[in-house]
Amino acid sequence: MKGSRTTVLTFAQKCKNILASNWQGNLNTVKADAKGSKEEIYSSKVKYFVKKGRPYIWVPDDDLHNVNAVIDERGSLAITSPLPGSLANLLQSLKKPPNRIALVGELVPLGDKKVKSAAESLRDTLISEGEALKAFSYSVTGVLSSSDFRSTSRAENLQELLNEGQEYRVYKFNPSSITYIEGKENAHEVDLKDIEESKADSLSLFSASLIDGINKSDERRRALMIFCATYLNKNVKDALVLSIDRKGLDLLGKVVGPMMDDGSREYEWKEMRLLLKEEAPDVETFCKGLVEMEGETIKSISSFSGLPLQPNET
Repeated sequence: MKGSRTTVLTFAQKCKNILASNWQGNLNTVKADAKGSKEEIYSSKVKYFVKKGRPYIWVPDDDLHNVNAVIDERGSLAITSPLPGSLANLLQSLKKPPNRIALVGELVPLGDKKVKSAAESLRDTLISEGEALKAFSYSVTGVLSSSDFRSTSRAENLQELLNEGQEYRVYKFNPSSITYIEGKENAHEVDLKDIEESKADSLSLFSASLIDGINKSDERRRALMIFCATYLNKNVKDALVLSIDRKGLDLLGKVVGPMMDDGSREYEWKEMRLLLKEEAPDVETFCKGLVEMEGETIKSISSFSGLPLQPNET
């Protein structure tokens, strides 16, 4: 909210947040056989986790990528900003592609020793996230409890990579270029050095669950509507969180559209940017910041009965 500070992240920071907040993407490799590359593309969804800034990709043992990578190590990885719940269907109906990143580079197969090391790193990461979850206060767990945690939790979805019964081959993906893509055509190639020097927001690890928890709560969506009126001077009929970061929230607000030829008006979804009062370095600060903003709006609009009077009920 303070005019002196930047209100949005750099493209490098946005790339890092998307990479950290998701756990799956579409891997593309060149179809190949014993005679060499055919220059046809094979694509499938794979899971990954980030170690020292690099995606480590788990490819099922029977996936064609494993054959392709032997002949031609080139590949690309497309990862979208997490879209939990009905967000994906809504954006599709609006013909609004989600923000996403495209990594182009090489797939480096790991030997047994490095596979074991990668698995241990993944296990340690999941344990750390589980401990963080147990330590959260009610301001956080209250939001997470409203989400479909099993489908939106990064840890829950990556745990199966460590379970016995499914064989994987593990690759380190070395990117030679990374592009941040907004909407349909706005592509921004990002300097790899900027990527290396940037850090993902710590709340990125739980962003999918936080977004889902807010969007699935009628009370919290009503709070978003009041935020739009109070902080953005926008009257909206409904509001959803599209993405979050340490500086604020990207929203979809349902507003009255332009007048039609017959004099009528229809509601349409518009993207909006809501800033936090202060930057949130972690999940606790993010959720408490929303509670504080809600408290301010309750005081300024005391007659509004759709919100709980106690901040800790949000």
